[in-house]
Amino acid sequence: MERILFYEGPWYLFSNFSAFAVHWRGEDWSTVEHAYQAAKFGDERIRSHIRIARSAHEAKKLARAYHDYMRRDWQDVKLGIMEEILRVKLAQHLYVRQQLLETGDAEIVEDSPKDSFWGRGPDWQGENHLGRLWMKLREELRRAAA
Repeated sequence: MERILFYEGPWYLFSNFSAFAVHWRGEDWSTVEHAYQAAKFGDERIRSHIRIARSAHEAKKLARAYHDYMRRDWQDVKLGIMEEILRVKLAQHLYVRQQLLETGDAEIVEDSPKDSFWGRGPDWQGENHLGRLWMKLREELRRAAA
């Protein structure tokens, strides 16, 4: 089976760090990563600090710094929140929808050598939840177009 690897390179648009702004839950976010990292917190000051971060990398770094203030249910809700934000990205960016459909039946894999939850991980045994979400959304797009 063909694989579409994203992290950097030609399929970077599927990365949460790619420069596709989203309007989510009434606010504008520079990237999916900004929105996702801010969603970890109930404190509006922390969320605002993350929202205005200059880059996705900075947003992630800020979230790590505020780790002790993360919502207690985060592990239970993070997959659903990521899916919600990806749906917004897809709905708001025609280019992303077109590119997702162009992946055909290929397996979509976040080519992260570090992240075994969202990506492939260092040993290629990762859970690839981010890639799985993109494949789920691709299938929904196909069904809607049929």
